[in-house]
Amino acid sequence: MMMWRNTKIKSIQSRIAGTFVLLVLLTALLLIFISYRLSESAVRETAESYTAELINQVNANIQTYITGMKDISLTAMNNPDVREYLAYAQSLSPKDLSSLESKISEYFHSILVSRKDITSVNIFGYNGTFISDRRGVQLNPNSPPAEQSWYQQAQKAAGQAVISSSHVQPVIKDEYQWVVSLSRELRGIDRSQGLGILLIDLNFKVINDMLNQLDLGNRGYVFVVDREGNIVYHPQQQLLYSNLKTEQIERVLQEPSGGFVTQEDGVSRIYTVKDSGFGWKIVGVFYENALVENKKKMKLSFAVAGLFCLGVGVMVSYLISRNLTRPIKRLQENMNEVEKGNFDIRVPVGHSKEISSLARSFNLMMMKIKELMNQIVVEQEFKRKSELNALQAQINPHFLYNTLDSIIWMAEGKKHDEVILMTSALAKLFRASLSKGQELIPLATEIEHITSYLKIQQMRYQDKIEFTVHIDSSLKRYMTLKVLLQPLVENAIYHGVKNKRGRGMIHIHGVRIGHDIELRVIDDGIGMDEETIRTILYPSDSHNTTKVGVGIANVHQRIQLYFGSKYGLSYKSVLNEGTTAIVTIPAIHFDEQGSKEEELA
Repeated sequence: MMMWRNTKIKSIQSRIAGTFVLLVLLTALLLIFISYRLSESAVRETAESYTAELINQVNANIQTYITGMKDISLTAMNNPDVREYLAYAQSLSPKDLSSLESKISEYFHSILVSRKDITSVNIFGYNGTFISDRRGVQLNPNSPPAEQSWYQQAQKAAGQAVISSSHVQPVIKDEYQWVVSLSRELRGIDRSQGLGILLIDLNFKVINDMLNQLDLGNRGYVFVVDREGNIVYHPQQQLLYSNLKTEQIERVLQEPSGGFVTQEDGVSRIYTVKDSGFGWKIVGVFYENALVENKKKMKLSFAVAGLFCLGVGVMVSYLISRNLTRPIKRLQENMNEVEKGNFDIRVPVGHSKEISSLARSFNLMMMKIKELMNQIVVEQEFKRKSELNALQAQINPHFLYNTLDSIIWMAEGKKHDEVILMTSALAKLFRASLSKGQELIPLATEIEHITSYLKIQQMRYQDKIEFTVHIDSSLKRYMTLKVLLQPLVENAIYHGVKNKRGRGMIHIHGVRIGHDIELRVIDDGIGMDEETIRTILYPSDSHNTTKVGVGIANVHQRIQLYFGSKYGLSYKSVLNEGTTAIVTIPAIHFDEQGSKEEELA
């Protein structure tokens, strides 16, 4: 019995079968999640279907109004009195003209009596005549009909009906009604010549009242736009005009008929679009979180079921873990010793198959960790030396002496502006060099540092050096190693443009290429051959090294040490034409700096 029991204790694998109970919990949670999502999806589809039907009904109602207006315009266009009035008004006697105007006005008035949604019917003849559904009204001298968009569009349409967006109608004196206009050019019997413009104004209140009565949830609404993107109706029209609210007008215009979903400030809005067929698009908008009124109840019921499954799972997990942790606790005790810093510990290999395998793996891991720690010590030492070299390269005593000497002789020469400029550049140079112990600094700080350095050198060498700095503004919050460009610029000056006859030019460019950033220092100096390039990049291979060469090699090594071997410094040069130094580093945004440094550490 004891032997069987010991064998059972040693066989951890036999107890792992109990963990299948956890699969029941995971399966239950998955089914709960899927059921909830399906329920939510079903409600959403129902709401979308309801919205589509509602939009179709709105479209049918608006079509009824527009069709009625078109029928009225066709009737008026074919009315013989209207045609006679437009064609022969100037040749009629005053009495006949007045009689004809009365007949037409009464005819238009009868239309308004039968159609309460129509606010006015007017004709504007090309011969200067005007007649309305009311006698005695006058045109507004400040708003001539010919200057109105509905008038001009009707002329272009050559007899076809034109539907305007909602607007204030200003053509009648002392009247400013909010309307939707249907305009059509009236043409002669042979249809070859236009006689005038027929204008029918639909009271916008009819459309406004109809759309305001629609119910699309607590926050849902319907709006209408024309083919130009102008708002015909919107329940929050004043907010749109005040730029306090925006709509997806461009997407609506691109959508023939259908819908799309947007995410704005974490809120999901579903648009349903219907093309009216006459230039308008009717759009229903509802908020997804307002669709399910019983969403809290659904979540609560699913949460209760999930908690029940979780409780069962916890009980099963406890029973399993209690049995599994007995043989593992001995290994845990050894791990505690490792936590205290004892990396020389070795776990004795037991008789249990699973624990034996785990113990061997643990021992191998300890050996590997110790090897890696030794390797890290060596690499960190090399990194610290590189950092020390970089810090030493920041302040070149010879450069500082020459700069201060230049300031002294400029001050003696009473060149106060130049003294201020060089002193300011020197101050900015030292300020940009400070990074509070951080290896990575924003690219903007590095650009400020190198710009100050170039300004000082430009003043020292007077007309010998010109420079430009072109760095994409979007890159300035990306990170780079500090004092990265100064050794490259220093090399460009002392081994490039300084030895060139005449003025030298240094360009500094920065662009993003994929996931990397490429910085280039370009000069038009005397150039370098391949041997010189190899010497400055790998000075340890050559006995003839200079301070600048060591600094450049230091830049190359720092980049590869910090970012990896795929990054670094390279040179392209043509003798007597110039040299280009190319720095490639990964694109690390300011917000990603912390995670990147943890990863490198």
